[in-house]
Amino acid sequence: MDWRLILEFLVLAGALAMGARMGGVGLGLWGAVGLLVLVVGFDVAPANIPGEVLLIVLTVIMAASAMEVAGGIDFLVRVAERIIRKNPKQITIIAPLVTYGFTFAAGTGHIVYPLLPVIYEVAHENGIRPERPMAIATIASQQAITASPVSAATAAMIGLLAPHHIGLVQILIICVPSTLIAVFIASLVQLRVGKELKDDPEYQKRLASGEVESQRAAKSEASAPLKKGAMASALIFLAGVALVVVSGIFPELRTVPGVEKPVVLSMPFAIAIVMLAVAALILTVTRAPVADVPKCKTCQSGITAIVGILGLAWLGDTFINANREAIIGGLSAMASAAPWTFAFGLFFASVLLYSQAATTRALMPLGLSLGIWPGLLIGMFPAVNGYFLIPNYGTIIAAINFDRSGTTRIGKYVINHSFLIPGLVSTTVAVVVGLLIGSVIGK
Repeated sequence: MDWRLILEFLVLAGALAMGARMGGVGLGLWGAVGLLVLVVGFDVAPANIPGEVLLIVLTVIMAASAMEVAGGIDFLVRVAERIIRKNPKQITIIAPLVTYGFTFAAGTGHIVYPLLPVIYEVAHENGIRPERPMAIATIASQQAITASPVSAATAAMIGLLAPHHIGLVQILIICVPSTLIAVFIASLVQLRVGKELKDDPEYQKRLASGEVESQRAAKSEASAPLKKGAMASALIFLAGVALVVVSGIFPELRTVPGVEKPVVLSMPFAIAIVMLAVAALILTVTRAPVADVPKCKTCQSGITAIVGILGLAWLGDTFINANREAIIGGLSAMASAAPWTFAFGLFFASVLLYSQAATTRALMPLGLSLGIWPGLLIGMFPAVNGYFLIPNYGTIIAAINFDRSGTTRIGKYVINHSFLIPGLVSTTVAVVVGLLIGSVIGK
């Protein structure tokens, strides 16, 4: 038995536990503490910093933050609200598709927060159990992260797969249909989840006590007027996202003459250049206050993600590099016989790491080392969405709090919560469909 490996793993697990307990940037900071212990206490050489991933995340954050300051996120939320309210009877199907689409375009699941009260109101007004659309809409925003061309998780995949000549195009071809199909099937399952409101004792109790109003058309508060450049900023940002996708499909768009011979810019560099230019263009066209960019919620959340990726990914890479022979030797037979089993490792690691990007950066290199074909790893990519299992993520807590009917909740045993079924169904279907598409593409 390799006691050194066990001790180093305990350091890794301890750093994760302390980081999860602290939350926020604490995850990344405690990752650095674990790294310090490995370097000083075990004479382990630190791995390389995941520079390309951090570059993409930072530049996308700048563009999204500029859009928020200019009012673009508010504009997108208004558009989403109109779509949801136009299809009230089908909200359990429409709401998750809307949150998926807007997360796909924005690259962050935080856009779901202002939509949750709208989803609740529309569902409750039409006598639909709010738990059904709210739970799957929240899960859909997580699934979209692993399909978005500008999310931190996708940035991690792009950086890791670039040496294998696989990039954004292959990721989108596999992950967009797999996650969309998964969200749709989970939405159909949600139609049957839970009792109807008239038969739900918790809802009836709240209704009788006056904690929740009866089913009626609730009057929404008057929305504040949008900023003058809101629509323009959103359109510029979406145009930037489209340019990123097109440049991934057509490499000639990112080919420059060079001094001696043409040079094809890597996707991380192309994304960084486009997103920084988008941020500058938004601020110039809309005249939004530049000083507000580092103060906005998107920027603050993004910095938290950067610190998390830096600390956790650096720690994970260092641990794996130091014990590569033992880890790969123990897992290679399993991976060779049944590569799909690696998806379980991704799922449970995401429960601990609480970040799709950090999980991707920490474990996907191991999958490559095990000899798993990159197309199959892309198929397993949605498995990093497992952090719904323990219901204490921000969007999950928000959905529970916004549902005044009490139908969206955490059960007696904690794990039996409203998000468990849609989360498991969507993640399982996404991985199965992704593996099927990935295996076909690999032939």
